Amino acid sequence: MPRLRSGCARVVIALVCAVAFLGAGYGAGSGITAGPSSSVVPPTFVFAFVGGFVHRDDARHAEVRLIQRLREQYPKDIESLVFENRRYRDAYRMIRERLDVDHDGKLSDEEKQNARILLFGHSWGAAAAVSLARNLERDGIPVLLTAQVDSVAKRGQNDAVIPANVREAVNFYQTAGLVHGRVKIRAADPRRTKILGNFRLSYNQPLVGCRDYPWYDLFFTRTHTAIECDPNVWSQIESLVRNQLPDLGGQAINEPSSASATSAGRR
Repeated sequence: MPRLRSGCARVVIALVCAVAFLGAGYGAGSGITAGPSSSVVPPTFVFAFVGGFVHRDDARHAEVRLIQRLREQYPKDIESLVFENRRYRDAYRMIRERLDVDHDGKLSDEEKQNARILLFGHSWGAAAAVSLARNLERDGIPVLLTAQVDSVAKRGQNDAVIPANVREAVNFYQTAGLVHGRVKIRAADPRRTKILGNFRLSYNQPLVGCRDYPWYDLFFTRTHTAIECDPNVWSQIESLVRNQLPDLGGQAINEPSSASATSAGRR
């Protein structure tokens, strides 16, 4: 009996080893892994924030149309979305979820540094873009660009100081009418953030490109609406955004102008 028991034990041990060996070989040869690799690079995030009570799919607004163009031309390389200004925390949560490529519920340093984020908006939406950048700063997540168009902050927001996680920032504003934008933005840390400019514009001529806007916008907030309709402003923002995106390989780009923000004029 002792000899039989010893023989059975040897058989059991051999079977366990064989199963372990085959399991290891299957895992290695099948391409099945325990989870996503942290080397996977997430898409570039290009997020726009509309002002006031504008809906995110209202194509009368230039920032909505810009996102639509980018989505069509970069169907795989970027995540391009429009948010209502009050939804910037939703954008924050989305970025965190998409950066967490290994799905462990926390962001590694590598996952954070893989982030490529560009943010812009008009009015309350411009201030929301800065608020989102500030939330990302607390997590150590970098932002490539913030662009503000006639930025108006809500109570408790600070759209004047650009957090140090932002590489470049630009501000377009006008000073007339009942609603007008932030006159000057500055960097919390000038060594880390380049302010491309605070560009003042004026609108004394009849509005161009705003015909589909509600009458109350054109009457009560004429100049605040005019800067959002200004194709020169958005072509400069579009150029700054595209400078951070993959090359389209000579594909035609449907944009009003190729002027850069550094050459914006004061009208």
